[in-house]
Amino acid sequence: MPAYDPQNPFAKILRGEFPCFKVYENDHVLAFLDIMPRAPGHTLVIPKAPARNILDITPDDYAHVARAAHRIAAAAIKAYQADGITVQQFSEPAGGQVVFHLHMHVMPRHNGVSLLPPASRKEDAKVLEDNATKLIAALG
Repeated sequence: MPAYDPQNPFAKILRGEFPCFKVYENDHVLAFLDIMPRAPGHTLVIPKAPARNILDITPDDYAHVARAAHRIAAAAIKAYQADGITVQQFSEPAGGQVVFHLHMHVMPRHNGVSLLPPASRKEDAKVLEDNATKLIAALG
């Protein structure tokens, strides 16, 4: 497996070099909206620890990501009156990973509404801002 690349886009978000629509942060994780969402409220949860994917993250750091994804999922149900949640994590290209910093996708779902294809369109900044506000409010 290739080494972790500290120049990946999510590492740059963590360093403040790239902007994001942050919805949650603590000492261990950052959660922000996907700019190419597959559903409204599609959130990415990443560790602050450098980890390429699930294969090289420590169990403790992964537990922080899982707990934050759990918290985001509950807030997304509330914020979007969702019928369910899809949580995904991809590792390595063969597993579908595109950005090589571990991340979990948390996507609110509604009955009868399919997810958009991955990376199919960039969302309008105002929509992302409004969605971030909704999720932040639901997180309390």
